[in-house]
This record gives sequence, C-alpha cells and structure tokens, in this order.
Amino acid sequence: MQPLTLQRLHCLNAIYFKTVNSEQSPIIISLMKTLERPQRHSNAERWNDDVINILINLLMLKLTEIATPESSTDDVLTLPFEQRQKSRFSAITDNGKQVGLFLPRGSYLRSGTVLTNALAFRVLINAAPESLSVVRTDDALLFARACYHLGNRHIALQILPNELRYLHDHVLDHMVEGLGLSVSVESLPFEPEAGAYHSHD
Repeated sequence: MQPLTLQRLHCLNAIYFKTVNSEQSPIIISLMKTLERPQRHSNAERWNDDVINILINLLMLKLTEIATPESSTDDVLTLPFEQRQKSRFSAITDNGKQVGLFLPRGSYLRSGTVLTNALAFRVLINAAPESLSVVRTDDALLFARACYHLGNRHIALQILPNELRYLHDHVLDHMVEGLGLSVSVESLPFEPEAGAYHSHD
C-alpha cells in the first residue's frame, strides 16, 4: 500500500466508521482490499488516490438536518464564520472524520448547533477563533455611532454589552478610531447578528 497523507488517513478512518450498517459493504470491502494489495505498476499512487476518492464519495458521513440540542454528541466540527454560512460543503471533524453537510439552503450554523442524519450520528458545531477587530466602550453615544457607521457598511457585526466585534479589517479600524474609539485585534469566536449575509451555499 502506498504511503498515505494524514488527510487521507482521516478519510479512511471515516470510511471504516461508516462501513458498518452500509448496504454497500461488499463494494467497500472489495475496494479496501485493492488498497491493501501492493500496486506494482507505474501509476500505483494515482490508482490508490482514485480508489480513496471513490470510497469517500460512497461513504462520506453525511449530515442532513439540524437536531434538537441534547447533552451528548458523537463529534465536534469547529468552523470559522465564513464556512458556517454555507449549507453544503465537506469538512473534517475535530476527531478526524470526513463529513459532508447537505443542509437546507440558507442555513446558518451558530456555535452550539447540533447536526445529525438518518443514523442519528450527532455532531456539535463549534465556532473557531479567528482574527477579529474588537471595540469596547462604556460611552453609550459612541457605541451607538460605531454601530450606525459599521451597519452602513453592511458588514457582519457581533453586538455585545459595551463591545463590538467584526472580522479584522484595517480600513474599518481606522474609521472606528476616527470616531474616538480604540480597536484591538483579538482571536475570538465570531457570532454576528443574523442578517442577509448568511444566505450562502
């Protein structure tokens, strides 16, 4: 068997996980055996890549619906804001399983959302820390002015008590500083107010 990258091993882990209860088990077993046999021809590495891709397409763990929150989940999927706006994409969970999200169009994944499928496999969505511009003030008028001007730019904005967060942008930082506020750049989860920006696929 040709050496596999770490990502490929993650994919194979997901494949083995899903082989149980799969109607396609005979096909899966046959394909897995081809990977276990040494390939001596000149295109051996490409052959293995093709087989792995077929297996991933057959048995990628699909998440198709939003579940009601409960205490226990099977895995965690940590995603940045940009990816949490999408309803269809593939990703690798925190435990290394390859998953494909096939959610209703316009879905937005907030941290704490739980996704599931027909097998009742439950994955918790976690907001990844990312580079944010953070504005803090106790001055209600300055706070309102900052909200107004940032809102006019139609950007994703997280509003907390005496605190604003937006994806780091030095141009916006200069504008906010021009209002008489201080801006710091911090690595934090981003959960902006719901708006038109989250309807992406």
